[in-house]
Amino acid sequence: MTALKICVFGSGSFSTAMSFCLAQKGHQVVMLARSEEVARHVNEQHRNPRESVSFARLPDNITCVTSAASALEGAAYIVHAVPVQFTLEYVGKLRELIPPTTPIISTSKGIHSETLELMCDLYPRALGRAAQPMAFVSGPSFAKELLTRQPTALVVASASDTLAREVQELFSSSFCRAYRSRDVRGVEIGGALKNVIAIAAGVVEGLGFGKNTQCALITRGVGEITRIALKMGGEAETLAGLSGIGDLMLTCLGGLSRNAKVGIRLGQGETMAHILDTMPEVAEGVPTTRAAVQLAAQLGVEHTPIMCTLLDILDGKMAPKDAVEHLMN
Repeated sequence: MTALKICVFGSGSFSTAMSFCLAQKGHQVVMLARSEEVARHVNEQHRNPRESVSFARLPDNITCVTSAASALEGAAYIVHAVPVQFTLEYVGKLRELIPPTTPIISTSKGIHSETLELMCDLYPRALGRAAQPMAFVSGPSFAKELLTRQPTALVVASASDTLAREVQELFSSSFCRAYRSRDVRGVEIGGALKNVIAIAAGVVEGLGFGKNTQCALITRGVGEITRIALKMGGEAETLAGLSGIGDLMLTCLGGLSRNAKVGIRLGQGETMAHILDTMPEVAEGVPTTRAAVQLAAQLGVEHTPIMCTLLDILDGKMAPKDAVEHLMN
């Protein structure tokens, strides 16, 4: 593949990991950051100073800028790694700079807390146009492990087979293998709702319960995710694959998940307000929990006890220990 310029929106841990993967093919990768300090570190020291990824030396073909015009000029692809809840405002400010034919590759996972939209609905609205070519990347992929070149498998979903193949080629390397899917909604809902179940699994761990309890909750959580996905037009096969069960297992049991850590801290007795105040990065599962419960009600999916109980915990209406007893009965 010919070396291309690829713009990556965001400079967090996953933005950095995506940039690292794309740079393996020799592409010119330009990260768009808000912080001049981050941009300077990336350009001069070839490291992102964020604590979670500062260990990784970045290839010389990754640069970082704070000018959107500079980042986007001549970009063949745009990789969006900004949290879902901030996407509408973020893209709204940039849409005049984004050509209508430039493919957007979204790696953000979640449901918008106010509109209940997935990224496949939210992004076209933010751009003000429906025809933008888009692909969605998901699957079990911790940033830290990608940055240490550990073998990883991803899923690329798109309504366009041609674009899916292009993105598959962009991300494929000696340590990263990408699979194609046409089930955009199934891939997106799996990626969004696994964060909700991960918080619940973290609560169980924080309370001191073992793997019997965690695995029971995770398995029942798969059922809740699948019921919602099917109502939205997703496919059961997708939820049984990398972007469903695969991503769910990693997020619940992998030890590096921000969402699971939120749950662990809740189970150990910390308040939600204190947890959010002391988290260095966004845990998408927190706003997604309320959105998931509302979405399930909107779709007529009645049986989502784990998600509903977790929402009560997050809202302070139920103590974590009482929640386990409630679910068992």
